[in-house]
Amino acid sequence: MCVTSPSSCFLRIALPLAVAALLAPSAVPQTRASSELQADLQRGQAALRAGDSTAAASAFTAALQIDPASVEAHANLGAIAFFHGDCQAAEPHFRAALRGAPTLARARALLGVCEHRLGEPSAEADMKDAFAKLDDAKLRLQLGIELANLYYQQGDLENTASVLRPLLAANPDNVDVLFFAQRVYSELADNTLNKLAILAPNSARMEQLIAERLINAGDLKDAIIHYRKAIALDPRLPGMHFELAEALMEGTPNEAVVQQEAVRELQSAIQVDGDSPGVECELGRIALLQFHTDEAEAHYKKAYVMDPHNSTAQMGLASLAEKQGHLEQAATWLRQAVASDPLNPDAHYQLCQIDKKLNLDADARKELQLFLDIRASRDKARQLFLEMNPQTAPAVENPPAKP
Repeated sequence: MCVTSPSSCFLRIALPLAVAALLAPSAVPQTRASSELQADLQRGQAALRAGDSTAAASAFTAALQIDPASVEAHANLGAIAFFHGDCQAAEPHFRAALRGAPTLARARALLGVCEHRLGEPSAEADMKDAFAKLDDAKLRLQLGIELANLYYQQGDLENTASVLRPLLAANPDNVDVLFFAQRVYSELADNTLNKLAILAPNSARMEQLIAERLINAGDLKDAIIHYRKAIALDPRLPGMHFELAEALMEGTPNEAVVQQEAVRELQSAIQVDGDSPGVECELGRIALLQFHTDEAEAHYKKAYVMDPHNSTAQMGLASLAEKQGHLEQAATWLRQAVASDPLNPDAHYQLCQIDKKLNLDADARKELQLFLDIRASRDKARQLFLEMNPQTAPAVENPPAKP
């Protein structure tokens, strides 16, 4: 279990990938065209390809007897030592390789990792420099985790997050990066919450934050109370009116009084923040609940024009098309919706129902299975959240009833 060093388990797994990247023959320039030197270097490369690191080390050591400054021999000997976890032996070889080829980014990256593991103060600068220049995706991932871990150990959460952001963008499904980022972002959030509570405990922003925490815990009733408090303190607080309208419509959307208040808040949101696809979709939803189909269509179309990839607008237009008996058109809108938001269970469920009406049985079965899979995943996520937070329940959007 990685408690104090979230990246250490990951690094043990990723290590061979980084070494393999460094050992590519084209990665290191040669400094001497001696036939004996070339023979030793080629013998070393052949041994590496065969997975015989002992024979490779022997060949590269022989090459150094001929040319003590051989960049290729030093780089490969450093990589072999690094692969075996011997940073003490790897470091002087990397330094020697860099004296002959200062721009060798992969050697500098592994040197920085060794420096970090040996507790040397130059580690941060070398890793930061190499991270900015590396184009090897696998090695950059490992180096980035190592650099982020260095910042994390120093208590520098801002720099840790700045390194993790590009790693997440390049590796969005990497479990170890996600775990590390979740830990760092949670600590950043807690730090900012504590600071806000000290500096402005009775502010509109504090009320907004409390409301958002309550939304995440599934407590709509109390969240709405705190949203109203925030607006009373600052009626022009950005985002506040829209968030309150959303909370109102998540609670009892079919009540006329709730719809009226939500519309007022959405109109205020336009005045404070300007119009947006989210506002137009909420207005369209309310109009649809009130059977004002022309008005609903106008709002959904406006949202779609503002954002052609807005799945809520696409689903709203699909619902209107279905009510008008235009099933093919509804299916087209829903196929756009699942393309825009592949993990939206409602979109898959609605498309399943339309496909059934169009006698597209195979497509309907496919959409039903996707709906069930997404719902199961969300149920699992909800259960995990409850296990971590037994006193609260997250506000997870409930999918439609089982068909």
